[in-house]
Order: sequence, then structure tokens, then C-alpha cells
Amino acid sequence: MKRMILCIGLSIGALSLLSGAKADPPVEFARDVRPILARHCASCHGAQKPKGGLRLDRKADAFTGGNSGPVIVPGKPGESDLVKRITSTDADERMPPKGERLTAAEVAALAKWIEQGAQWPEDGSAVNPADWWSFKPLVRPTVPNAKSENPIDRFIVAKLHANGLKPSPPADKRTLLRRVTFDLIGLPPTPDEFAAFLEDDSPNAYEKVVERLLASPHFGETHGYDKDKPRPNAWPYRDYVIRSFNADKPYDRFVQEQIAGDVLFPGTIDGIEALGFLAAGPWDFIGHAELPESKIDGQVARHLDRDDFVANTIGTFMSLTVHCAQCHNHKFDPISQEDYYRLQAVFAAIDRTDRHYDADPVIARKRADWEGRKRAAEKKIAAIDAASRKKAGKALIALEQAIAEGRQSNDTRRPEYGYHSAIEGQQDRAKWVQVDLGAIAKLDSIVLRPCNDDFNGIGPGFGFPLRFKVEVAEDADFRKGVILIEDRTAKDFPNPGIAPVKLNAASKSGRFIRVTATKLAPRQNDFILALAELEAIDADGRNLAAGRPVTALDSIEAPIRWRKTNLTDGVFPPGPRLSAEELTKLKDRASALFREALGPNGIRDRDAIVRDRAAAIRALEDLGPPRHVAYIGAIHKGQGNFTGTGNSGGKPRPIHILPRGDVTKPGKEFGPGAIAAIPGINGRFALAPTHSEGDRRAALARWLTDPKNPLIWRSIANRFWQYHFGRGLVETPNDFGKMGQLPTHPELLDWLAAELRDNGMSLKKLHRLIVTSATYKQASSANAANEAKDGDNRFLWRQNRRKLEAEAVRDSILFAAGKLDLTVGGPSFQDFVIEKPEHSPHYEYQLFDPENPKGHRRAIYRFVVRSKQQPFMAALDCADPSLAVEKRNQTITPQQALALLNNRLATAMAKHFSERVAKMADDDAGRIAAAYRLALGRDPTGKESATLAAYAREHGLANACRVILNLNEFVFVD
Repeated sequence: MKRMILCIGLSIGALSLLSGAKADPPVEFARDVRPILARHCASCHGAQKPKGGLRLDRKADAFTGGNSGPVIVPGKPGESDLVKRITSTDADERMPPKGERLTAAEVAALAKWIEQGAQWPEDGSAVNPADWWSFKPLVRPTVPNAKSENPIDRFIVAKLHANGLKPSPPADKRTLLRRVTFDLIGLPPTPDEFAAFLEDDSPNAYEKVVERLLASPHFGETHGYDKDKPRPNAWPYRDYVIRSFNADKPYDRFVQEQIAGDVLFPGTIDGIEALGFLAAGPWDFIGHAELPESKIDGQVARHLDRDDFVANTIGTFMSLTVHCAQCHNHKFDPISQEDYYRLQAVFAAIDRTDRHYDADPVIARKRADWEGRKRAAEKKIAAIDAASRKKAGKALIALEQAIAEGRQSNDTRRPEYGYHSAIEGQQDRAKWVQVDLGAIAKLDSIVLRPCNDDFNGIGPGFGFPLRFKVEVAEDADFRKGVILIEDRTAKDFPNPGIAPVKLNAASKSGRFIRVTATKLAPRQNDFILALAELEAIDADGRNLAAGRPVTALDSIEAPIRWRKTNLTDGVFPPGPRLSAEELTKLKDRASALFREALGPNGIRDRDAIVRDRAAAIRALEDLGPPRHVAYIGAIHKGQGNFTGTGNSGGKPRPIHILPRGDVTKPGKEFGPGAIAAIPGINGRFALAPTHSEGDRRAALARWLTDPKNPLIWRSIANRFWQYHFGRGLVETPNDFGKMGQLPTHPELLDWLAAELRDNGMSLKKLHRLIVTSATYKQASSANAANEAKDGDNRFLWRQNRRKLEAEAVRDSILFAAGKLDLTVGGPSFQDFVIEKPEHSPHYEYQLFDPENPKGHRRAIYRFVVRSKQQPFMAALDCADPSLAVEKRNQTITPQQALALLNNRLATAMAKHFSERVAKMADDDAGRIAAAYRLALGRDPTGKESATLAAYAREHGLANACRVILNLNEFVFVD
């Protein structure tokens, strides 16, 4: 009977589907079905404790069903419990049991969708993590039996034999030395190093070279927006990475420092500088420094910032495309939207900023102590001064205001003009500009200071609105707590000249102050709104608007004359000029009132505190300036030099799931966590309710480096293999998911990963294992029989022939010319000239002088600009710095030949190269031989020598050296 009732309860729309009516257009799941399930079902049948064991938010779970079995039978809506339950009239059976019922149209859509086969796009939920290779627990494989001391070779030879292939013979010693030297220090061997290795016949000659290179200080060296402003303090992170590689830091600590070094290893220099990994992402100056978080664009900027933190952290250390789950569950991998937003919550309390610090921990402790004393003294002085001003009353406030204006009137510097709206053709077009005070405050008055501009003969009062109103509100959109302070919209307001317009706020409270012009000021056959300064004065006479963010309906940004920030910069057209005597009298009267309010005891106490502050300042000056680093800081303000722009108090922002990534439609809030599907480790962090911001990052750092996390060890092992062979065992190093490539040698990859994890986590040991293997030392020459079976060399029957990276080519040119500066560490050099750095910088590479010795350091110390690539490096396939590049392109183009022949650096260094070899021999043949040894590590053949010697006699030795630097042999590893 109950089943009959259920069938009778089907809606008319659903019944029409079951009756064999004419086929309708197909139902689209994302458009027609998912919103219904999300609206009516997800609250009970979502990720959090799904009732009846049924989840309807993921494909695999929805088709598997709950405790009572499947609820969707594709093609058969009449047999699908989902349809039966949503159409039931039985209170015990119907769904949803409470709240709004599905409409007839919604029921019809679900029934039609099921009848048409219940097509649900892949969302990754069907992937069983235990069945996918990269998610499987990492277990050390058994090394195959083979005649080799290096386990790598046993795995490779076993695979070769299984595929009917034979390994290649070893490369010659000259090729091998050039290959391993470039691989381990990024530079070519010197002629002396070539000679020493070729003459060393000992059985461990190669191994001695490897140890020398691993111990070299140069070993570690191998490894935004429309306002792309220079970030001069990013270089300490680069030095940290080099230092860590040279010290062979355990890999787990290396990772942990970059995510939470300040928390897990407090008081260490590496713990500070390593956070440059998070800070190094693209810096949206407008989105972070100019737009408040109350605006949608500001929210989007910070959402994208957190997305960068998440994508780079998981992509770098785990080789997963977790950012694909930003708008929906991952379509191919077991990564849910919930996982993604839990990862965002880890970074919810940080912004990119700069931090000062001291490399010497003793100096750091002293600086912290003296800065603490200075802040304490300043806090006491501020409290005493506030109490004294309050006691002295408005007479003192008025005197101090007069002194401030008098000082400005005597300032000979040109004042910045102020805020200027966009120009309008109609006078009644409304314009507004507003100031964010940062917190709700009680106001005594609001002061509008007019501009003074002689444009079109207007002069004082330029742009001051004829009709306007001033309001305060609690929110930036002026929808909540709006209070009218002044309404001058009924009739024209007389031009105030440069006299301040003071409006009585009558102790009204608000966070945002908005000036709305309803009748604009005339300019020249057009109309504008312009103001020099807006001041928000509280009962103690303080200007709460000073330096605060400004937003506007529109703005002419033409610094220094016009820009929004001018409205709160404290600079405005001066009043009447005061004589020095008049200004002194004002100061004396204010001082007398202030000291009278203090009283004798107060004066004595304040003077003592002032002396304490002066002593602290002198002590800080004696310590010298601190170092600065690009950093991530918790978003509380007023602590140290963190300059985050988010919520106050260091409290993490609430993180909500965003359907389709839309910040205007926040869904359920999530706390910090990671990827739940990784077997063996808990992706849901157990943190105390009172946990700090740093505890979130520390939990993620520990989760990443957990020995049971298989992806982190497989990822780094694959990246090292890719570095030495030009191609990873997995060809998609940033994607170990279903859309990535399968490993060619899964057992070898797991053995390398387990070897790293279980034996000290030494990266140098991993390098040593790879470069001492017979597989690495193979020749790169062709073999017709092997090519017929494995033309792509996937099974590594030879070494891959690789081009040098752009950086190595550039450094090799300087090396051959004898101009390479091998200074290690320190600030980056700039191989460009900056034009207009105060606003939107232009990076002009063509203006840099290639003879400037500052540009002769190794390329790793080059200042990299995200928005504009260095043309010479770009031609040589240097990675685009605005993108995350998992592997370099290797192209051969005419542009590369032209760059090596004609680039100003190449031609300048070819001249120095020729001057160098000219001193090394007395004839052209000897000089060509010397050039070959420096550039290629070998002597020229007789034909090469004769040809180039003749070319040098006709075109000059410098041009012959240019030819050598343009040889394929020069730009290939071997």
C-alpha cells in the first residue's frame, strides 16, 4: 500500500516523464540538478555526518546510496527512492522531512534527469585513494637482482631487459665531467678541472669529482599585477634555500620551515627567512594596500592570495592540483571543495608583508628588549598627554590646531593637491568619496579642507561642491547604521576659498565617513568634485582620519597632484602665513596650558619617561639598522612591522565555501584542515578552541611531512630525477592525480622516495645516488635497435640530451669571458632601469649597461620581474616568472641564435672573451684552441681550428668568439 501511495504522489510533471511523452531537451546536471540537491538535500546528506549514510553532494556516494542501498536507478525514476521520497505524502517517508518542499518543477527536473540516465560529471569521488598509485602507502620495494652496486641501475636494467632493450655505454670522461658539473653547480668545468679529471686514472676519480661538487658553496645555487612594484626584500629567502641545500638540511625540516618556521623553530634565522616561500607569490598592490576588505574587489584579492598559498604549497610539496577544487569538488581526484577551503583556512590570518629582523640572535634579543622599552615609554607618554589635553580642554586643542596649520603655512614645499573625481558633463551627476577610520568611533567634528588650484582661474575652493551631504555609517556600503551629519543639498553652498569647513558631528558614531556631492563644482564647461583633506576629530582633538584608506565612486589618479590617498595625508593648501614670532607665541601658550594641566608631579614623571624613551632610541641606533625580508604576517595591526590589512586582533578570517568561487555567495564555514583522502593520516586538524594563527600552519607543516604521507616523498624524488634526466619518472611533476601521467618506473620511484624518507632525509645523498648511477653516466648517443622499440627513451636506455637552462647559458658566457662574479648571497642585482617607480614602474632592460659589473653575478642573484621578462633570457626558454612552471621548455628557434649573436650582453662578453684568449697565445690558431678549451672543454679539430682562425683574421677575434658562443655544443649539456 505504501508503495502505491508513493507512486500516486508523483507530481504531474514527473508522471509525464514516465508515460513515454515526447522526449524533452536533456537535463544539465550543473545547471538543473546540482542546485536542487544543494538547496534541499545537502544540509542532511552532505559531508558532515550524512543521515542514513547517504551523501548527495558527490557522485560516487550518491550512486552507492546509504544504509538502505542505492536511491538513484539511472533510466528508471519510478524505481528510484530519491523520486519516491521527495514526492511522498507520508510524513514518515517524505523528504525533506522539514522545511520547504520541492516544487513541481524541481521534482520534474530530478525525475527527467534520472530518466535520461542520471548523467553526473566526474568529480573525483569515484577514485578510491587506495587504488590510485600516488595515494597508496609508501612501502620500500624489493631491489631487483642485477649485477650493479647502485640500486637505481638494478631497477633500470630490469625494466630494459623486460622490454628487450640494452643500456648504452658510458659517456666519455670529458662529457661526463661537463654534465655532472653543470648539474651540481650550474657552471662549466674550468680547463684545470678538465685536465685533472682526464689525467686521474684512479677507480674513484668520478666519485671524487661528485664529492667536490657537492661540497662546493655553489652547489645550492643551482637549484604581479598592473602595479608590479619592486620587492627589494625577497632575496633572503633565496639565500635561505641555497644555504639549506649546502648544509644538506633534512627535507622534512626544510619543508616545515617554509610553512611554519616562525612557530616550529622560533628564534632561528631560517625560521624567519624560510617563510619567503609563502611571501614570494604575486603581490597585488591595489588589492591589498589600497582596497579595503569590505569591498568585493578587496575580498577577491585576498581570496586569490589564499588560493596562491594553497596551490603553491600543495602543488610544490605534494604534486596535486588541489586548486581545481576551488569552485567545485575536483572532477578527477579525491579532493573535495571542503578540503580546499579547509586548506584556505590554514592561511586565513596572514597577509604578505615585510618584516625586520637581525641575523645575530644576540642583537635580535637586544633589539626586541629596547623596542619593548621604547613602546612602553611611548604608551605611557600618550596616556599622560591624553589625560592632560582632556584636563586642559578645548583651548589647548584649538591652539595645537592653529600651530599645525601655522607650520604648514610656513612650509615652502609644494603641497599635494588632494582628491579629484572623474570629470562629468552634467552638474547634477552625484559623486562620493569616503574614508575608513578602521573602527567605529565617536566624532566631535568633521573638517573638509578645500583645494587651491589656478586651473581656469578658479583658485581657492577649486572643486568644492555646491551642494553636498556628509554621512557616517558602520559599513562601507552605507546600508547599516547610516547617520546624517550635514545636509547642504537644498541650496548652493558658497565657495569657502581655502578656509576649512567644520561640521558638528555631535558625538555621532561610525566607521566610514562619506561626502556625497549632489551638485558638482564648475571647472571648464564640465564639472567635478575635489577636496584637499578630510579630518575626523574626536573629543580629544585627534584626527582619526589621518593616513586612513580612501575609496571613491571614481578618481583621477595622477600623483602627486591628484590621488585618493591625498585626502588623508595631512597636506592641504596653507592658510595665511604666520611670522616666526607669532608661531612661537602660539607654542608658548600651548606649552603653558599643557604644563599647567600636568602639574609639578606630572611634569617630573613625564620628563623621566621621555628620558627613558630617548635612551631606548639611542640604544637602537647603536645596534644599527635591521635586515628586512619579504614575509607573511598575521593580520593584527600595530604589532611590530606587520602591515596586514585584514581584521584586527590577529583573528583568522572566517572561511566559507564559495559556490563557483563567488565571494558574494558564501556558504558553510570551515575550519583548518587538509586533504581527507590521503590514507593513514588525518586531514582534519584537532586544534584547541584557543589556538593561535601559527598553530594552523604548524599543523599543516606536520601533516605534509608525516612519514605516512606518500605524496611528499614521491614528489621530491621525482623532481630530483627530472632535474638530472630532463624528464621525471612521472612526466607531469605537478600532477600526480588522474589527469597526470603514470610513472614509467613506479618501483624505482617508490624506492627513491622511501630511501629519502627513511635514511636521514638527505637531499645530497639523493643527488649522489643518481649521479653515480650507470644510468646517469650513459652516453646520449643514438641506437637504432633501441629506438625502434622505445623511440622516446621512456625506459632510459641512454641519457637524455639536454639543453642548458637559460641561466646556465648566461653564466657560461660570463664564465668564458672571465667576467663572472662568484660572490655568494646578498641583495639581488637589477639588469634593468626602472622608470616611474612611484606609481606603475616600467622595467627597461635595454637601458642597462652590460659592462656594469653589478650585472656580472650569477643569474640566480638576478632581480626577477613578474610582469616583464628579460628578453635575452626569455629567448633562451627561461621560465615565465608570472606562472608556476613545472618544467622548462626546450626549443631551438632562430630567435635564440639571433640573441646569442646580437644581444648586447653577448656582444660585450664576446669582446672580453677575445681579449682573454688573446693573452693566452701568440697566433690565431692558439687563441682559437684556448677559446675552445674555455667554452667547450676540449681542443678544436684541425678543420674547426683552420676555419675559425681564417674567420678571425677576416672579421676579428671577437666575432670568432661570438661564433663559438653560438655553437649548439655550447648551449647543450652534452
